[in-house]
Amino acid sequence: MKSILYIILLCFFANTTLSQVKGLVQGKDSLKIKPIVGAKIKFLNANDGTFTNEEGTFELVLPKNLPDTLVISAVGYYTDTIILNKKDRFISLNILLFSKNLLKEVVLEARKRSSSISRMKTLHVEELTAAELRKAACCNLSESFETNASVDVNITDAVSGAKKIQMMGLDGVYTQLQLENIPFLRGLESSFGLQSLPGTWIESIQITKGTGNVVNGYESMAGLVNLELKKPQEMERFYFNAYQNSQGRSEVNLNAGHQLTDKWSTGWFAHASSVYGNIDHNHDDFRDLPMGDNLAFFNRWDYRGKKMEAQVGLSTYQDRKVGGQTTYFREQPEIPTIPPTSYGVLINSKHFDAFAKTGFFGKKPAQSLGIVYHAKYHLLDGTFGIRPFSGEEKRGFINIIYDDYIKTTDHKIKSGMSFLYLEIDQRADSLLNRRKELVPGAFLEYTLTTSRWSVVSGMRYDYHNLFKHQLTPRLHAKYTLDEYTDIRFTAGRGWRVPNYMVDNISLLASSKTWVSPAEILPEISWNFGGSIVKDFKLFSKKANIAFDVYHTRFANQLIVDRDSMANTVVFKNLENASYSNSIQLEFSWTPIRNFDIRLAYKFLDVKALYNGTMQQQVMIPRHRGFTNLAYRTRNKRWEYDLTVSIFGQSRLPGYDQDPTQISSVYPMLNAQVTHIYKKWDFYIGGENLSNYKQHHPIVDAASPFSSSFDATEIWGPVMGISVYAGIRYQLKKEKKK
Repeated sequence: MKSILYIILLCFFANTTLSQVKGLVQGKDSLKIKPIVGAKIKFLNANDGTFTNEEGTFELVLPKNLPDTLVISAVGYYTDTIILNKKDRFISLNILLFSKNLLKEVVLEARKRSSSISRMKTLHVEELTAAELRKAACCNLSESFETNASVDVNITDAVSGAKKIQMMGLDGVYTQLQLENIPFLRGLESSFGLQSLPGTWIESIQITKGTGNVVNGYESMAGLVNLELKKPQEMERFYFNAYQNSQGRSEVNLNAGHQLTDKWSTGWFAHASSVYGNIDHNHDDFRDLPMGDNLAFFNRWDYRGKKMEAQVGLSTYQDRKVGGQTTYFREQPEIPTIPPTSYGVLINSKHFDAFAKTGFFGKKPAQSLGIVYHAKYHLLDGTFGIRPFSGEEKRGFINIIYDDYIKTTDHKIKSGMSFLYLEIDQRADSLLNRRKELVPGAFLEYTLTTSRWSVVSGMRYDYHNLFKHQLTPRLHAKYTLDEYTDIRFTAGRGWRVPNYMVDNISLLASSKTWVSPAEILPEISWNFGGSIVKDFKLFSKKANIAFDVYHTRFANQLIVDRDSMANTVVFKNLENASYSNSIQLEFSWTPIRNFDIRLAYKFLDVKALYNGTMQQQVMIPRHRGFTNLAYRTRNKRWEYDLTVSIFGQSRLPGYDQDPTQISSVYPMLNAQVTHIYKKWDFYIGGENLSNYKQHHPIVDAASPFSSSFDATEIWGPVMGISVYAGIRYQLKKEKKK
């Protein structure tokens, strides 16, 4: 055991004696100052160098023989040089290059890892690029995390097809989702909205573990997921995607981006999908997958001027699902006085939202003022058998952010104000919940950057019209142990107002009676954690290891108790009686060119007080193993991807007569092959290729209107093997010479 510990310590601290230089490279022209992507940084004598990333930053190891001249060059800019000596160990540089005014625009392309943890960010941020999303069918957001170990996507019941994400073993409502830093999938969208955003619209996904920045709001309790959509300036002139699988699902996506003038550009996105297969592979007379259709449209406009930038966009979608027994085809919800002949599930969602962003540049490079506006309207209605539900939500949001620095860019500040207006109406069975929220807030964030330390400390104050004063302190720190190793720490408070009906709407797919909470109180949590990320070489090939540990303790949590009373679902508040522990170890390696290996293991200890005993939360496996293999041929014509996950046992709702029920260990195997021919991509793949299915996912399926019916005890796959095929066509913008 001691030998193993010595090896691990040697691996992490082998390079601590080396020195490092890092910095930011910006370019100045007649319009503004902006980071330079792909600038070359090279030591003249040591003949060692690197390139700046998409944020204009770089890291480089100082050579042994000093002094040496650091040469900074970029296409279209005058070259600059800096002489570095031995005293410049761990120096941080801010370099400004001046334009030659010879080229109006330069487009640089570089290959980067499709999934990686940012070395430059203070927070633990994992980025999934469009290349990572191509590894799976990825037809909507719920399928965009199949090749990722940090985020789990689970089916909530066996009749509606609804999916939810999980981070650190906690329900997706505790993870703050944002669409380009705008609140997303909140309120009525939380249960069915994951399937409303096509994956072909997404440019990248950033996954932040722990509480996020106070600038982004107060709802980040377990993590933050930010989605970046394709930008009109960089996206394809025309993009087409068609998809078909063996379960009767068809899908078409169309994207188009146009540069109208030097300042104006626009992007158009359209999506249509349909599930028409009336499939029942397990012969329980219930559809394995609900039928229905989804139509979505999004349009955005971008303006880039000398002193300001602006974005305006609007989106809308309509989603309809018809599930239940294979004989159910009702088009409109009804509430019969007697049990109907067939059990059916009908869900109708209608959504519209609009956003605007304006940014104004100050006289100093890092000085700016940004304003974000967002308005949303969402309508939801339907039935589970004879149990109706409905909801209406109106939301307005504004966020004002001011960026500046004190003396130097090593001392940055962000300050601003926000305001939320929310009017939400929820009905389920005979229960009714109406609420109007008015939440003005203010925040201040300070970032300190030194040669080794990067610290982000923030505080926000919000006044809720129903729950009064709320303070949200947060602290994040990153320490650069050496040029290959980063250590991060995080701590902070988060809170949210629960929507117990829509957050748990899938529990209507049973005969169990709901007992509403005595009162609605805000859920409050404290999150503490840290991570170690290290780059190294294994057999002379690049490798990376990341280890993180997070603890989330709830001061108040609204839990769903399915154990205490027979045939009853009880919603109740718990004070200091629930927590989550999450441990994850991930290893990445590129043994040969274009062949990437990722291995991960995750342990989840998520408990709450049930019947006077701390017990594991139901349907959350304590262990998960993950493997992803990706290979691309040298001629870039073929891509092969394989993802294998092993899910451990999880506790099932037991009530007192059998509280020790546990699920089985099961595998999930997904694979895809893509052939690239000029502007065309042809792909074929399969999901759940091991064909593992949960036996009898619906309790008492033969009597759906009886007191024992339950379609919510889902811990494994309901569907068997699904084979799919598709094509992509993209007409890229012509590169300016």
